[in-house]
Amino acid sequence: MTELPVVVIGGGPQGLAAAAHLLERGLEPLVVESGDGPAAAVAEWAHVRTFSPWPELVDAAAARLLERADWTAPSAGYPTGREWLDTYLTPLAEALGDRVRYCTQVVGVSRRGHDRVVSAGREHEPFVVHVTDHLGHESRLVARAVIDASGTWYQPNPAGADGLPAIGERQAVAAGVVSYVPPTREQSAGWAGLHIVIVGSGHSAMTAVIDLAEVARRDPSTRVTWVLRRGAVGDTFGGGESDALPQRGALGKRAHAAVQAELVTLLTGFRTEHIELTGDRAVLIAEDERSLPAADHVVALTGFRPDLSFLSEMRLELDPVLQAPSKLAPEIDPNVHSCGSVPPHGAAELAHPAEPGLYLVGMKSYGRAPTFLALTGYEQVRSVAAALAGDHDAAGKVELVLPETGVCSGTGLAEDAGVTGEGGCGAGVATPSAPLSVSLNPIGG
Repeated sequence: MTELPVVVIGGGPQGLAAAAHLLERGLEPLVVESGDGPAAAVAEWAHVRTFSPWPELVDAAAARLLERADWTAPSAGYPTGREWLDTYLTPLAEALGDRVRYCTQVVGVSRRGHDRVVSAGREHEPFVVHVTDHLGHESRLVARAVIDASGTWYQPNPAGADGLPAIGERQAVAAGVVSYVPPTREQSAGWAGLHIVIVGSGHSAMTAVIDLAEVARRDPSTRVTWVLRRGAVGDTFGGGESDALPQRGALGKRAHAAVQAELVTLLTGFRTEHIELTGDRAVLIAEDERSLPAADHVVALTGFRPDLSFLSEMRLELDPVLQAPSKLAPEIDPNVHSCGSVPPHGAAELAHPAEPGLYLVGMKSYGRAPTFLALTGYEQVRSVAAALAGDHDAAGKVELVLPETGVCSGTGLAEDAGVTGEGGCGAGVATPSAPLSVSLNPIGG
């Protein structure tokens, strides 16, 4: 078993950082990334500026690995996704060399010779990770341990208010009228003169609203409708000047200004039940039978959820509500916690006792909770690497003090128990200040 690699699923910020920590511990990592380059999900929101500054976006072990090649860490500023990718994530992947495999999709994880039901000797068998390449050819990797840092970017929540796609939503997606990725500035500009509906109350939605408001300012025939599920505006616009993360506070102020200037129509308590196609437009109908004027495009930015399908043969211990590791869930419950109030945690909280050697890290470890920060993920992988190396003292030691960031979106979901995963910081990066997204890692990792 000791001759086998640790397979890391996802070549995003946490996956690459995990590989750097494993190398420092004398363990051989093998990172598998579904995209054709590192941090493929970050590349999808490359235009977004994070509200976490550079020092909070660079992992310590990764920096030590890069410094061997005379790399210098940026000391200040708030990078865009593209700057994060070009300045840090891509050089990190290059430093890891052929330990990172691209265009490799994980389709299943199990134990060698043991399905989910077989118990005898299970913990002594290595993991088998079934993968497909870009041509669809399937093979399997044998691993001593598995770190799943695949993120949640490719599993967006639907526009439907009950956690399932609204009636007609799938057809609207197929018709190209509904999407789940924040528009670039170029896309927003191309929607001038149209009616655009934004669904969601988090930072991704605010960024899209801000961009579209500028389009409406230039072309008054543009109509922007911003739909919130929650019954009141409440703390949607965040902390403003009192926010300890200035970029995040500015985002809320700009979104509020767009509404006050009547460039955007804000609706509350609108819980989508139906989406009806009328030609090449969509009409959103709420549970209370209210309907919106036909929209040329609907962008649902309502958060993300983990893809657990390829872990179906694993004996996971997940919280039934958040789909996060059961020991971690109480610490990240968005009904109670914001980004800054989640305590640092590591291998002990991320472990699945029935599957020793398996860890979910990064945004995926948070399940449906939206309160993830990059710094938290770096602490996770540091602790997990120490645990896999047998250094349990280091694994149990907290080496991270989170900055006093205030709250991500008020005090969680208490205002509206029906709101699920719309706010928060996002997956890897916190969230943006100008055209938006979520690393919300998103990410193949």
